[in-house]
Amino acid sequence: MNTVVRRKLDMAARVREFVRAHAATEPGYTPVVTRLDELLTRAEAILGRQRQGSVAARGASAQRGELRRTIHAQLVHYLVAVGSLAAKGQADLAARFKLPSTNAPNKAYVTAVKTLLAAGEGQRDLLVKAGLAPTLFEELAKMVADFEAATEAAHTARRDHIGARVDLEVIANELTEQVKLLDGITRYRFGKDVEMMAEWKAAKQLLGQARNGEVPSAPQPTTPAGEVKNAA
Repeated sequence: MNTVVRRKLDMAARVREFVRAHAATEPGYTPVVTRLDELLTRAEAILGRQRQGSVAARGASAQRGELRRTIHAQLVHYLVAVGSLAAKGQADLAARFKLPSTNAPNKAYVTAVKTLLAAGEGQRDLLVKAGLAPTLFEELAKMVADFEAATEAAHTARRDHIGARVDLEVIANELTEQVKLLDGITRYRFGKDVEMMAEWKAAKQLLGQARNGEVPSAPQPTTPAGEVKNAA
């Protein structure tokens, strides 16, 4: 999650604790507090969705990786070995039975495997006679389908994660607006109460930023005494 968004959500949560501890009856106060609470509840739900998306994406990617290793190390190697033997002396046919590159991207790799599978099915009788297990075609087709399903699941989970991030950015900005409204109300209520205003300022400050809202800059290196900076 974006660091600024995280800070805004944390700030809004502190503000909610403050307003709950110091309820007011001023007109307009309750709707603002209610809206703040609604936005935070939505943000919490989206955070949960985002976490689920991350877990799902990692799980689908891991499954896809395991399927690719099994496809390549076991089924494809077997099919290519038998195909190369069966096509001995037939250059055109032998050219169809080549191992896909292990460095190929997932999409290119699965396309190569499907092409190889089609070539094998076209020579089923010849390959089975040369020693290929008749069930290999079905096993390989199923693993390819599972691979593509895992790929789609990973993509869907990542899209959900990105969508959740965008939603959180929108909510974080809306929460900032509600806090500004509450700032005006709080100043009106407690402007002369030094301790209360200090508590309020601590609640609404974005951690990691200076009180004026600017991010503190890193200290600039100083030139040791007796040294002269090189000209640019």
